Amino acid sequence: MVGQRIGYVRVSTLDQNEKRQLEGQVLDRVFTDKASGRDTARPQLAELLRFARDGDTVVVHSMDRLARNLDDLRALVQGLTHKGVRVEFVKESLTFTGEDSPMANLMLSVMGAFAEFERSLIRERQREGIALAKQRGAYKGRKKTLTPERAAEMVHLAGTGVPKALLARDYGISRETVYQYLRHAKPE
Repeated sequence: MVGQRIGYVRVSTLDQNEKRQLEGQVLDRVFTDKASGRDTARPQLAELLRFARDGDTVVVHSMDRLARNLDDLRALVQGLTHKGVRVEFVKESLTFTGEDSPMANLMLSVMGAFAEFERSLIRERQREGIALAKQRGAYKGRKKTLTPERAAEMVHLAGTGVPKALLARDYGISRETVYQYLRHAKPE
C-alpha cells in the first residue's frame, strides 16, 4: 500500500507567500500554519501529526519550516518515523524513515542545530535593533489599543466593579490588556 504525500508549510506572518515552499511537489494534502516556528504549538502541525499514517510521506520545504529548535525537530521527525511516516526535507535533500543510518541522524542534528542557531541570531539582531531605535527615540513600542479617553472610561468602569472579562469583551481586548491598562492608570 502506497501512502499519501502530505505537505507541511509554515510562514511566520500572514503577509508572507507560502505557495513557493512546496511549488512543483505533487501532494495529496497540504497543512499550512501562519505562525512562528519557535515552538510546536501550531494548529495545522497538530492536525498533520494526527492525520499522518503508516506509509505516508510528509514533505517539508526545509527543516527550519518544521522547527527552529533542535529538540523539537528531532522529536517531530522521530515521532513521525516511529509511526511509519517518511519525512522529506526538499531544500536539504534529506529523507528520514526511522531506519536511518548514523550519518542521517548526524545530518538531522547538524542541520537542526543550524536552524536553532539562525533563530538565536534573528532574536539577537532584533533586540539590538530595538535597543538602537530606542536610543534614537524612533521606537515607541506597540501602538496603544485604546484611545486615552476609552482607556480612562474602562478604568472608571473597572473601579465601579464591572468584571474584567466583561470589560475585555466590550472593549475588544484581552483580559491581560485590561490589567495592563489598570496597572498603568494613575490613581484618582
